[in-house]
Amino acid sequence: MRIAMVTSECEPFAKTGGLADVVDALSRALGQQGHEVDVYLPLYRGLEPPGPTEQLELRVPGAYGASTSIRLHSASADGYRLRLVDHPPSYDRPDYYVDGGADYPDNGFRFSLLGRAALEAMRAEGVAADIIHGHDWEGAPALLLLRHRYAGDPLLGGRPTLLTCHNLSYHGWVPRSIASEQLDLPVSVGATDGVDLLREGILAADLVNTVSPGYARESVRPGMGGGVEDALAGLGERYVGILNGIDTALWDPATDTALPTRYSATDRTGKAACRLALCAELGLDPGGPLLGMIGRLDPQKGFDLLAGAASGLVEDGARICVLGTGHAALVSELEALAAARPDRVAVIARFDRDLARRIYAGVDAFLMPSRFEPCGQGQMIAMRYGTPPVVRSTGGLADTVVDADARPDEGTGFCFEQASPEALRDACRRAMAALADGNRWMAIQRRGMALDHSWREPAVRYLAAYEQAARVAVGRG
Repeated sequence: MRIAMVTSECEPFAKTGGLADVVDALSRALGQQGHEVDVYLPLYRGLEPPGPTEQLELRVPGAYGASTSIRLHSASADGYRLRLVDHPPSYDRPDYYVDGGADYPDNGFRFSLLGRAALEAMRAEGVAADIIHGHDWEGAPALLLLRHRYAGDPLLGGRPTLLTCHNLSYHGWVPRSIASEQLDLPVSVGATDGVDLLREGILAADLVNTVSPGYARESVRPGMGGGVEDALAGLGERYVGILNGIDTALWDPATDTALPTRYSATDRTGKAACRLALCAELGLDPGGPLLGMIGRLDPQKGFDLLAGAASGLVEDGARICVLGTGHAALVSELEALAAARPDRVAVIARFDRDLARRIYAGVDAFLMPSRFEPCGQGQMIAMRYGTPPVVRSTGGLADTVVDADARPDEGTGFCFEQASPEALRDACRRAMAALADGNRWMAIQRRGMALDHSWREPAVRYLAAYEQAARVAVGRG
């Protein structure tokens, strides 16, 4: 198949979060299976192509009542072709999305231009993709333009579309007063006060997916879908969940050079050395269960639950290490406990890739008490590193972690339901009790490390989704 990805991020070229990892890993997995993948991405300030580029000059019609000249740089990435949309007035900026904490007021135009560039490149080259795959609201304008401005195009008209919703919290709102200028869409698109690009992309796509079956079920419930649950529910079978994978070559304790000692599923002896080294690095007493948490210090991720449970967990004998940045109040609350008990609690308020790897390898259990979690990668990485996760049963966490008390012969971690410090503490206590039983703990580790969380199966599921979208497009006529 020929697959066109339209996205605002792609690892390692432009990244603020998990979207970038997914686009890169999925594109590589599809390329490795023999499919031709183009990833359309803005040429942001500081972005360096991965090698020599071919250039295509395009004159793009549309927004602001005039055509726009852009340059498209194409370079070979790892298994796919990276296509960088070069328009300095739109993309040569200090940040991808915001200025001083507020969205750029022309974001609608900027990402409409990205979608338009992808479609016009196909027209210029005379080769249409078999599927147009947009990611989040930034990829939605490509689908909307295809539906409303290219429906009669002999090359592009009727092309199937898929929209992947990685994060339903961000919508791409464009006020009605500037929507026509920025988007080049009919006034019938959107509401009287403006255009919600995520919502309109959902309504325009042939198929929509999110990044786990569990979150697909949750996100159609009132209050659980970021304000678009009605649009998602209205899709019926055209809304599906496809669980993300992780890059198992990138995340492998047998080859991870950030670890002091490497180890594998067949020989886990090096994990104990990683634990001791981590305790020494962070100044923690290694004489008790070591719990770790990594990520954005935000209530959505459940860091407030950890802040509420931390004192009790220390009383229970636990050691806690936290890595991440975010809400100042949460950071200060945890830092106060660390100041009072530096031998038991360590808070590292920064982003540190290598330390994150050492935490995955060195802690006994990994905490992910998220209030909601579309997929999550931390729990899958932790299991690959032989570190059973403690998770709240929501979204992708519920899809990937089996509670070791509820299903002793299948358990890979510890799950809890209620979003409260008490429920988190109880789950951690259960994990610590299992840790005290060496044979039981090793069995939980072994089952987690044996799981295949690679992108091989998700890639197959995306191909099936593309085929479903094609059937819908044929029915749409």
